Amino acid sequence: MFFSLISIAAVIALFVIVSRQQGRIALIERELGALRSLVLSGAQPPAPKAAAVAAEDAPREAGSATEAATPPATDIATEAAAAKPEPAKTEVMAISARKGEGADAGPSKPAEPATPAEAPATAKAARQTDVETALGTRWAVWVGGIALALGGLFLIRYTIEAGIFGPGVRLTMAGILGLVLIAGAEFIRRTGFRVPVQGAAGAYIPAILTAAGAFILFGTVYAAHGIYGFVGPALAFTLLGAIGVATIAVSLVHGLALAGIGLVGAMATPALVASQAPNPWALFGYLAIVLAATAAVARIRAWKALVAAGFAGTGIWTILYMTDAPGANLAAILFISLATLAVLAFVRLAPFLTAGRDDAQSSDADFDWPSIVPGFFVALTAMGLSVDPAFASAGDALHGAVLLVALVAAALYRPRALPLVFAAGLATVLIYLGIVPPATIGADALDVGLGAQPLATSDTLTFRLGIALSLVFIAAGFWAARRFVASAPVRAACWAAWGVIAPLVVLLALWLTFGDIDRDLRYALPALLLVLVFAAGGEWIARGEAPSLAGGPAVSFALAGAGFAGFLMLHMAFGSGWTTVLLGAAAIVPALATRWRSYPVLGWIAVGAAIAVLGRVAFDPTIVGTAVLSRTPVFNWLLPGYGVPALAFGFAAWQLARTTGGRPRLAMEAAAALFALLTVAMLVRHAMHGGVIDTGAVTLAEQAIYTLVALGAGAILVAIDRRSPSSVLRYGSIAIGVVSAGLIAIQHFLVLNPLATDESTGAIPVFNLLFLAYLLPAVAAGALALYVRDKRPKWYAAMLVLVASLLAFAYATLSVRRLFKGEFIGLWSGLGQLETYTYSALWLVIGVALLTAGVWLKSQVLRIASAVLIAVAVLKVFLFDMSELEGVLRALSFIGLGAVLIGIGLFYQRLLTRAARETREIS
Repeated sequence: MFFSLISIAAVIALFVIVSRQQGRIALIERELGALRSLVLSGAQPPAPKAAAVAAEDAPREAGSATEAATPPATDIATEAAAAKPEPAKTEVMAISARKGEGADAGPSKPAEPATPAEAPATAKAARQTDVETALGTRWAVWVGGIALALGGLFLIRYTIEAGIFGPGVRLTMAGILGLVLIAGAEFIRRTGFRVPVQGAAGAYIPAILTAAGAFILFGTVYAAHGIYGFVGPALAFTLLGAIGVATIAVSLVHGLALAGIGLVGAMATPALVASQAPNPWALFGYLAIVLAATAAVARIRAWKALVAAGFAGTGIWTILYMTDAPGANLAAILFISLATLAVLAFVRLAPFLTAGRDDAQSSDADFDWPSIVPGFFVALTAMGLSVDPAFASAGDALHGAVLLVALVAAALYRPRALPLVFAAGLATVLIYLGIVPPATIGADALDVGLGAQPLATSDTLTFRLGIALSLVFIAAGFWAARRFVASAPVRAACWAAWGVIAPLVVLLALWLTFGDIDRDLRYALPALLLVLVFAAGGEWIARGEAPSLAGGPAVSFALAGAGFAGFLMLHMAFGSGWTTVLLGAAAIVPALATRWRSYPVLGWIAVGAAIAVLGRVAFDPTIVGTAVLSRTPVFNWLLPGYGVPALAFGFAAWQLARTTGGRPRLAMEAAAALFALLTVAMLVRHAMHGGVIDTGAVTLAEQAIYTLVALGAGAILVAIDRRSPSSVLRYGSIAIGVVSAGLIAIQHFLVLNPLATDESTGAIPVFNLLFLAYLLPAVAAGALALYVRDKRPKWYAAMLVLVASLLAFAYATLSVRRLFKGEFIGLWSGLGQLETYTYSALWLVIGVALLTAGVWLKSQVLRIASAVLIAVAVLKVFLFDMSELEGVLRALSFIGLGAVLIGIGLFYQRLLTRAARETREIS
């Protein structure tokens, strides 16, 4: 009942809309007749209302009508010739067009703008028209098509329930209904229904009727096979497939929606037809035909989504078939995968619609995104054949490699199918990373679900296929990069990237699986060959750039691959110590190469070498291992392991500063400074811990040496920066000074202070631990402050002055403590009266000395420090000495304090008087 009401409403709405359209057509015919009369009489035609409406509706119809509703140009031309419009009307339109565009046409008057009162009325009328169009054209047609399809099914159901007809008659009637709907759609299309009215592009009536008919035919054939058993699997399969392909074919004149319906039906056909003995060749042959038809239709009408869906359906069927591994037919799998690539290359991307465009001259914008779908599924199939034990154990990895090579070949043949390269490269990388035993890389100890066995099978065939695939990627990648480097740099970079990534991953995986990870010359030689091939390939690509030798992305990938292959070669050919030393020295090679080639990537390769060395020393600070490291001070593996990279990085920075410069030069300067500090620090720690650097806590003496090294390095960086200005040297010197000040405050004054640790200060009176840890750093900080006072910010110099003052104060105080307590000066040994008095006198003397130095050096920081120290001494005398001292010591303490304070007052009075006299003389 509900669907009957909907059908009645749809018929009424269609009648009303057709009536209104006939009225509009009659009005346009009258206007055209009047226009013809005016043209023949030579009078200036007024702007007719119908013409204005048509001119206003034309852009809107052009924008709203989609490719789904518009038949192709060839069909329109054929049908237009068959329709034979009236010559008079055609002539009038042609004459009016020539008169409007000719040189003898009079000046046209500009159209008068609509008044504010007319604008709302016009908008309201447009909204009413849009609602009317939606109700009368789109919704009515959609609901009507659904009603027809459901009506056919309900009719069959009614006959079944009522027992009126037998199954054969019912199916025959349903088939006839489907054919009648399709024939009716074709009749409507051929009798003048070209393009939908305005706003009804998605309600093309012939397409809706055809879809309803195809739906009924699908149901009829399936019922004849699956429910009643009237037809066998072969005939049902053939009929369903034919209906699907035919539906896709007629979508050329009925739109994309019908093509989607046909494709869904065609792809669902194998699932609808059950067979006791499935034939994979019949399945994949049928899928190949459907895919070819879909690709051809999609190519003619430029329906990318349709062809992507076709590729997805074929790929899903292939993967579903492969899940039944014991009974899978390998030849059939290989056939459908290659057929998919053939359809992509020879149908989807065939050049018959591109006017002979040369693919070598195509740009990066020429990218076919539907190629992602076949690339994904074919690569997934190749991975299944190579990784799944059910296939790999039978030697099917060879067929997987064939598919990977086919992906590369298709991408070479059709450059727009660039996603195929990524699919082949990713599949190759994942396959060969899967053969690496987890224990080799320590993954078995991690809870990552890998277990103790590799994910893929590793055997002689895998080894040989890896070599073959590497050669394919190298040859194809570099040849394609050279081909496209001038016209499509991004595409060339993609090819060059996979030309180096895939071979490197394969080499790394084979080495970790079959070789000796400590040292293996058998794999070092191929790595060396890759270095030479990648470097030569990068130069070859660079000569094809526009302009030549620019060092673009493709060249950068090639040379970066050469650098990584060189790192692998050094690790494979040499032991741990020599690898670190030679890898650091290798940073010189790309830096020197900048003398002949100004490729930006060369500097970054040197930075990569520095990062690699830093990673190695972070992993093993001993360079060669604790067991091998000699206990001889200075002359051991630490000296070349840290010193050679420091020198190499410094030379690389010097060279880059004279050629390419930029950020790589700054990074190399930072690396050189860092490794220079590490060299001294590691040698100091090695010497002070008896040749063992990875055990034992840091002592005050060791920390003092680190502090001296850091302060000295800060001075060296300032000196180098004055000769060769660099932001790295400038800010690096400041950073070292700040870090040194922080370490002094934490380590020297708090954590490692002998007052807290009661560490032995040594038996020698002067040259002891206090001399090394406090006096020498005080001198170094003061000297650095004096050196940078006009070369660095004022706050930096003031900080160093303050640090030097505090270190000097600590040295003097702790020396007094050692004088009274001996070698061990811990606080728990107590304080004597004479010792307490001595601190007061000493602090006053130091305060006066700082004041004198501040006046002489014109340093406000020193004068403030002296004031603070004297204030501390005053507080100590009044708060501590008054209660702790007795007799003459208490009196001397106050007398000395008073004398010093009065002397300071006289000193400042004279200083201020002299300053005032000089000011008056100047004025």
